[in-house]
Amino acid sequence: MDGLLIDSEDIYTFTTNLILEEYGKPNLPWVVKAQLQGRPQFEANRIFHDWAQLPISPTEYATKQAALQAKYFPTTKPLPGVIKLLDDLRSTLNTDSPVQMAIATSSHSKNFKLKTDHLRDILSGFPDSRRVLGDDPRIGKGRGKPLPDIYLLALDVINADLRKAGEEGIKPEECLVFEDSVPGVEAGRRAGMRVIWCPHKDLLEVYRGREEEVLAGLTGEHKDEEKSEAELEAEGLQSLRLEDSGRPGKLNDGWGELLHTLEGFPYERYGIVIE
Repeated sequence: MDGLLIDSEDIYTFTTNLILEEYGKPNLPWVVKAQLQGRPQFEANRIFHDWAQLPISPTEYATKQAALQAKYFPTTKPLPGVIKLLDDLRSTLNTDSPVQMAIATSSHSKNFKLKTDHLRDILSGFPDSRRVLGDDPRIGKGRGKPLPDIYLLALDVINADLRKAGEEGIKPEECLVFEDSVPGVEAGRRAGMRVIWCPHKDLLEVYRGREEEVLAGLTGEHKDEEKSEAELEAEGLQSLRLEDSGRPGKLNDGWGELLHTLEGFPYERYGIVIE
């Protein structure tokens, strides 16, 4: 959602830079911001504070950040092409080839509300049951992007609705993930889904020349590693065994596509019929 459907990523940057400036620190560079995008809040916070080295505690920083976000998040706007894309996809629901949709975002409930309450018409195609947020208790601790859980859960909630209606469920390989972040692309690929990557122009510069790695989910955002049961228990994490983390794709396998904008989306390329 952030940086894909709405311009909240620019607001994140703006509010972060206000605090950095207050303490004489340089603006947040995109090479660091790229590591924060799409990640669970606790992990993004760790990466940020390791870089920023602010003279205040993470708790003090969070208080300042929350106050600024409460002011600016309600000003978010849809990004180019988003309104038409969502309207077009919604229009298929009463046809013979309906497109089922869900939101899977690392944003927690409070921030999600701040960013979207004034955009209810735009997001009306996503009822509460089709919104999987970063603080959803069904996502295990330590299981955020770039692990696949959030997208697999989004598919589960769609399939639950379909089965209630007596319809057949959807398979991961039949899904299309829209992402702006690199960890998010990897999460989608590890979920076994096709992915559209529509990044901020400054993020694209960070990964210039590595686009195919990103599209395959091969940038190493998640490291498969074996940990002892004692280590896992100490970290409070559920098992991060290889079989739980999914598999990324392969270079140039055609399951990832880079788009610079959502304007003029190529529906026919994905078998989507808009009447």
